[in-house]
Amino acid sequence: MHPSAGRPPALPHQDWQSTIKDIFENKLPFNRILGIEVISLEGGKPRLGIRMRKELVGNYVRGSLHGGVISAVIDVTGGLAAFMSLHHKSGDETREVRIERFGKLGTIDLRVDYLRPGLGGRFESVGHVLRAGHKVAVTRIELKNDQDQLIAVGTGAYVIA
Repeated sequence: MHPSAGRPPALPHQDWQSTIKDIFENKLPFNRILGIEVISLEGGKPRLGIRMRKELVGNYVRGSLHGGVISAVIDVTGGLAAFMSLHHKSGDETREVRIERFGKLGTIDLRVDYLRPGLGGRFESVGHVLRAGHKVAVTRIELKNDQDQLIAVGTGAYVIA
């Protein structure tokens, strides 16, 4: 008997990406408040975006993005990169099992280096996994503005099991 006999078929890649996009854009209230948009999940390197709004301003004189928003977007991007590392390890798991794994994801440590003021109309973050073990993933994240200026970088450690 084949090892996968009796199991549901593996979740197609595109269906899984649609599920993740829905979770991160619609089911997480804090992400909705920030207005986070999943731009791409290709190559296990999530690319997220947010548009500048007056509610996200941290310095009203300058009109720059609040440092807490920057940190939060970096954290969400790093967490998503860590979660995406599980996709490669769980190729034959059902959607429900993968979502259950998502419930166990959590930030262990986050370091953010603010490089310049968060000025711009739109911001994009990209994350990738530096190392993923059985229980912990370490990620690197960059946040740029619509002028392609590097605003902040981050390194995050996330529990994935």
